[in-house]
Amino acid sequence: MEKKLSTESYKGVRDFYPEDFAVLEYIFTSWRKTLKGFGYEEYNASVLEPAELYRAKSGEEIVNEQTYTFTDRGDREVTLRPEMTPTVARMVAARRRELPLPIRWFSIPNVFRYEKPQRGRLREHFQLNVDLFGVDSIEADFEMILIASNIMKNLGVDEEKYEIKLNSRSLMDFMMQTVLGLSPEITHKLGKLIDRKNKVTRADFESEAELLCGNKSTAFLKFIDAPDLTTFQKALGTSHESFDHLESLIRRADDVGIENVVFDQTLMRGFDYYTGLVFEVFDKHPDNRRALFGGGRYDDLLSLFGGDKIPAIGFGMGDVTTRDVLETYGLLPKTLSVADVALCPLSFDFIPYAQHLAIKLRAEGARVSIDITGKRLGDQIKNADKKGIPFVLPIGEDEVKNKVFKIKHLSTGKEVEVTEDSLIETLTTKEK
Repeated sequence: MEKKLSTESYKGVRDFYPEDFAVLEYIFTSWRKTLKGFGYEEYNASVLEPAELYRAKSGEEIVNEQTYTFTDRGDREVTLRPEMTPTVARMVAARRRELPLPIRWFSIPNVFRYEKPQRGRLREHFQLNVDLFGVDSIEADFEMILIASNIMKNLGVDEEKYEIKLNSRSLMDFMMQTVLGLSPEITHKLGKLIDRKNKVTRADFESEAELLCGNKSTAFLKFIDAPDLTTFQKALGTSHESFDHLESLIRRADDVGIENVVFDQTLMRGFDYYTGLVFEVFDKHPDNRRALFGGGRYDDLLSLFGGDKIPAIGFGMGDVTTRDVLETYGLLPKTLSVADVALCPLSFDFIPYAQHLAIKLRAEGARVSIDITGKRLGDQIKNADKKGIPFVLPIGEDEVKNKVFKIKHLSTGKEVEVTEDSLIETLTTKEK
């Protein structure tokens, strides 16, 4: 007997049934509205990239442990993209002489990571990517903070529910190499350890730190435990340009009413290409305490393709963590309707007229569903209600003859008598 195929999807990925895809589209629409409001252009690219792109740009660990990498029939090593930043850097580098600076781009690709599925992290997800090329001043960094804040605002998340955390990779390198005198190799390993700080116990963190920096571990931990930027600066005992930069960002955010921007020296971000500012949006809810999205400066990345450096900053935000935070705060829309009105013919004889009416309504921009089942009116109304369609419009002999209808708003039970001409106005009222 032939074995039946499983109906289960591949582990760590999702099937999007219509109700799930409607939520995804809701998130995408909010993202697009925010980015287009800042003058960003949308782009996309193939899901396949040469594996060497990620070995050079993201880090060997990403390719060896977290990607879907294979050899194609042409004996080329290919990777399903685990992130979008190397791709956009490649695209900009390919047309750098044609593209006027600054470049403001965004995309919403699906990306793939081979890792253990858990809350907020799957093997495939969609990710908003936002990048600004060609500006090396604080203005670009501040624009990222403004965009991040506006994304959360447009999703309905109040400012007090999350923090925008800032750090500087150059500041941390200065602390470890210049102040503590550690080698670049040890600095790199400590950076990875700091990035994992919240995923290991305090004892394990201290033990690994001591193994890496020996008798300098006490001084290292003093920096890591500093409660704020001022204390960190005093512990450093010397000046660094990053202090003024971080203080200015926090102050400017406060000046425009964004009061949840804070310094966090344990924020590193995992990718090797970050060079300066790194930032992260962190949910403070006890049931969802985690990073929602983040990014940073990667000013050296484009130079790896040859030619002059182009300063760049950007971030990525996944749909999984976005949905989690919307669910955490009860912000998912109650009903995402598939149509504005359901036309309900009382018999098959009235379906042709319903089709003609639907054509007129759609030409005016209305979304119209026609029940073509021939079921009783009560069953048609129940079906429309299940689909979240706000209005139903029965069509029988009198309606066809007189062109006057009784349109019913399902959430209120209110009925209004309308003509064909006034139907669109009724469908677009705020009551919908």
